[in-house]
Amino acid sequence: MARRPTPEVIVRTIINKMFEIAGHNVVYDDIVGRQDAWFQEWTMTEAQNKEWVDWMEKYFKKECKYYVKVAKTEAAMCSLMWGLKISDLKQKDK
Repeated sequence: MARRPTPEVIVRTIINKMFEIAGHNVVYDDIVGRQDAWFQEWTMTEAQNKEWVDWMEKYFKKECKYYVKVAKTEAAMCSLMWGLKISDLKQKDK
């Protein structure tokens, strides 16, 4: 039976995938250990964020063996904690 990835492997994998989807030449090793708000230095579009969240849900289900509801919750939490700034938010009319 295949083993589940360790938490460090999971974080490394999803952050690397986020930067890949967003089109930035940055990897987990570039930001590991930083205590500042590193995730605000780069941006991604809403579509890229959705693609990343969808990818994470599939990753959590397949590789981590999470139930669907747990996979969706984990993906949402990761997006909230480590997701890059969204660059194409529409301004609301005042």
